[in-house]
Amino acid sequence: MAISDVASPLSAPADQPGRRIGVPGIVFFVVAASAPLTVAAGGMPTSFAVSRTLGIPALYVVLGALLIVFTGGYAAMSRSIANAGAFYAYVTHGLGRVAGVGTAFIALLSYNTMQVGLYGIFGFTTADLLKSKLGWDLPWWVVALAGVAVVAVLGFRRIDLNARVLGVLLGIEFLTVLVFDLAQFGDAPDGVTAQPLGWDAVQTGATGAAMVAAMASFMGFEAAAIYSEECRDPRRTVARATYIAVAIIAGFYAFTAWAMTIGAGPSQIIDRSGKEGPGMVWGLATEHVNRTFSDVAQFFLVTSLFAALLSFHNAVARYFFSLGRDGVLPAPLARTHAKHQSPHIGSATQTVLAIAVVVAFAISGKDPVLTLFNWFTNLGALGVMLLLALTSAAVVAYFLKDARNENLWNRMIAPTLAGLGLAALFVVCLRNFDALLGADKNSPLVWVLPGLIFVFGLVGVGFALVLRARRPEVYERIGRG
Repeated sequence: MAISDVASPLSAPADQPGRRIGVPGIVFFVVAASAPLTVAAGGMPTSFAVSRTLGIPALYVVLGALLIVFTGGYAAMSRSIANAGAFYAYVTHGLGRVAGVGTAFIALLSYNTMQVGLYGIFGFTTADLLKSKLGWDLPWWVVALAGVAVVAVLGFRRIDLNARVLGVLLGIEFLTVLVFDLAQFGDAPDGVTAQPLGWDAVQTGATGAAMVAAMASFMGFEAAAIYSEECRDPRRTVARATYIAVAIIAGFYAFTAWAMTIGAGPSQIIDRSGKEGPGMVWGLATEHVNRTFSDVAQFFLVTSLFAALLSFHNAVARYFFSLGRDGVLPAPLARTHAKHQSPHIGSATQTVLAIAVVVAFAISGKDPVLTLFNWFTNLGALGVMLLLALTSAAVVAYFLKDARNENLWNRMIAPTLAGLGLAALFVVCLRNFDALLGADKNSPLVWVLPGLIFVFGLVGVGFALVLRARRPEVYERIGRG
């Protein structure tokens, strides 16, 4: 079946084009998942502090280039296959059904942990803001559950409403960060210098840990293909949206990290980020703009986190939908709402999982940022890196069978180079996982959390083998939509 002929229950009727999203809408979902203000306020200071690497801005450029190369093969695959399962569908068509189900289970673990982990920092940050500005002393988990409720309502609604919400939040977020960035160049303690953009700066600290931290900032860029069944003209929309999103994310993050380095001073930023952590950004905002801007930016950090929560929630719901439709997971997950065409059962399932985890961490009394956020988001990011490498291999295998009029770069060279680079990056991430967690190398967390990725993958492989032996009719449907 040609991709243009694909009819999906996620798609709106043809006479209601406003209920299908184009390139801008998908870019909103993708960039929102990367949460620019959250990365600027939390990710970048942490990267400088943990790795003691001055060249964080340069690493964003390097990793952006790697992901642009990856997008060549990824976009080519999107022109042949439109499936809300994205990675799962691509690996199935390229490497086979058994590998596809293993990939699906890793994807479910990764996206769910990314989404649920964000509730830890969302609840803590929002509760802290409410207390400092309004005097409301609320537990983090109460605020987190309120966030779950709002995300659940929006996730239940049609996709274009979510895109509009994200578009507004993302516009505000970008403007806030841009004002912050430009202000840093107006009063530079060490002067404006390109030193942080050079390769020598990259080698000043633990480059491996710096690459891991920087790569985690890109998570969500690959989500464009998840919405391929709900977009206009998937042959072109997914590819364009992915290229645009990667370019925006890489360029914006590199510029922001450079501006931050200039604002603090290359000679001071590493020590200052270690002492102040995320507070460094609010300090720089106060110093180079004013206190009012710093306070407003902290409010927009909350909306940035909410946008990321909504984006990942939609991605998880569509994975549930795809796997339910193929018979890998219970069939009710494949139901879509009669009015909104949303995968509402998958959305509700993700909501229940989020509530269960937030309540469990609330009962445990553990710090929501150091445990729920730190453990889960790093685990999710590591899983997505493995998915990227597997998808690159699947692209090569798929187009070896049939070139489908794709050029040599997209079908072979780009995915091969990207696959090797991403596999190497995954190994580097494993070796530096203790630094990301802020844990001792001998801590059980260093091997238990990454081990879950392999456990879920093996469980998926085993389940596929069971389906092949006992339910061959279901096995044949895997990855076919």
